[in-house]
Amino acid sequence: MKKNLVCLSLGIAVLSGCSDDSITHQKSDPWFEQGQAQLQSILKRKNIEQKAKNVIVFVGDGNGIASVTATRIYKGQLDGGQGEDYQLSYEHFPHMALSKTYNTNAQTPDSAGTATAIMTGIKTKMGLVSVNDSIDRGDCRAALQNHAATLLELAELDGRSTGVVTTTRLTHATPASTYAHSSDRNFEDDSHLSAGDREAGCKDIAQQLIEFPYGDGIEVAMGGGRRHFLPKNISDPEGEFGKRRDDRNLIEEWQELHPDGKYVWNQKGFDKVDAEKTDKLFGLFNSSHMEYELDRGKDRGGEPSLAEMTEKAIDILGKNDEGYFLLVEGGRIDHAHHAGNAKRALADGVAMADAVEMAMRKTDKEDTLIVVTADHSHTFVIQGYAHRGNPILGLSQGLDKKGRPVLTPTLALDGKPYTTLSYANGPGAHTHGPRPHATDEEALSDDYKQQALIPFESETHAGEDVAIYARGPWAHLFNGVVEQNYIFHAINHAAELDAER
Repeated sequence: MKKNLVCLSLGIAVLSGCSDDSITHQKSDPWFEQGQAQLQSILKRKNIEQKAKNVIVFVGDGNGIASVTATRIYKGQLDGGQGEDYQLSYEHFPHMALSKTYNTNAQTPDSAGTATAIMTGIKTKMGLVSVNDSIDRGDCRAALQNHAATLLELAELDGRSTGVVTTTRLTHATPASTYAHSSDRNFEDDSHLSAGDREAGCKDIAQQLIEFPYGDGIEVAMGGGRRHFLPKNISDPEGEFGKRRDDRNLIEEWQELHPDGKYVWNQKGFDKVDAEKTDKLFGLFNSSHMEYELDRGKDRGGEPSLAEMTEKAIDILGKNDEGYFLLVEGGRIDHAHHAGNAKRALADGVAMADAVEMAMRKTDKEDTLIVVTADHSHTFVIQGYAHRGNPILGLSQGLDKKGRPVLTPTLALDGKPYTTLSYANGPGAHTHGPRPHATDEEALSDDYKQQALIPFESETHAGEDVAIYARGPWAHLFNGVVEQNYIFHAINHAAELDAER
């Protein structure tokens, strides 16, 4: 008895000296073997402490830990497995940390303040884009004197190539944080600026992208948002009109500034771009945001996937011997969560994981630092006691008294089934009459909105920490619980950029 207690208390360090049959069976259990294999892999890790020639930052907008977990299960089940034991591409990264996401004036943050923290190394107020928090939101004149240098700007000043890739509008908060400085994330075009503001020198976000003043300019910019680059009386190739009031056609201006560059608006044009012969690429694939991954095939002009855009960007940027900085945003994860629509959120989460896998294949971990994180989370939860392998988007089906799967939905106290995924608030809440009796067919459909507790037109962000995953030079600097603005400082150290510029 004493020997068995010693074996159990000391654990695997003395297992070889224990003869009890239970210990022998434990050692031969596949889960035990899996745990041992993972331990040995971690023990063999070696930190890479040379300069990061290239840096790629992936931001899954709104992709909190619950969202990552559900995406993992969803992808694993799409591939024919149970799902829970699947690993997304970036979950193979050797280093990770947790990031505190609050803004300087908000417990639950927005994407402008959080993206600014990642890109500039300072926290700021909700709604501000790469300016410090000394100003009020909307005061564009005060913002002119309170810019915060970004990683992309520093990379340009260092002679590296730079790129921004997103599935949102290129002028949206997260991509804008790399190249623009604004007192309001909504200043995507000049329609929100007064004549006096413009005379004082205030520039909208689209204008700042076209007139980017650092280095030799941004080499690659791809996403949605054509409407913010076109005058209100001009329609784009898909029949949508612009929003600019200043009559400037910024797409034409970009082409005049970069006569050898390539502007593309659809899949066909994108596919024709030869990375070896292209040094500047500007892609605007939708009037507003690009399509959700589930709907991408229905787009009139056709849109490249996030992985395809990532590959093209790396091929173009990688020609610079000095290296590059690239931001890639899986931006529509956030929008699907706001809509209370988990299926589209998870599908876009898979698309981002595919883009990370593409980047892993096309880069060398010895010289390229890849950081994958989220700007914030959502009120998205995985709940109930569904059996393992239960469809992650389906109705929750539990276990019987012997721990075996039950193939009928578990019922709540109101006698109705519920889905494993739900939201604390959002458009899926019901204010009139009893809670609906959902069916599996409804729950698994593309347009199903998961039930929510508190009714809102749009589901809100949440305030808990999000994960950071890292691979490459100085990736081991991502460790423990850190403030979100720390991400900038770790990247700045790894890439040896000059943050004093």
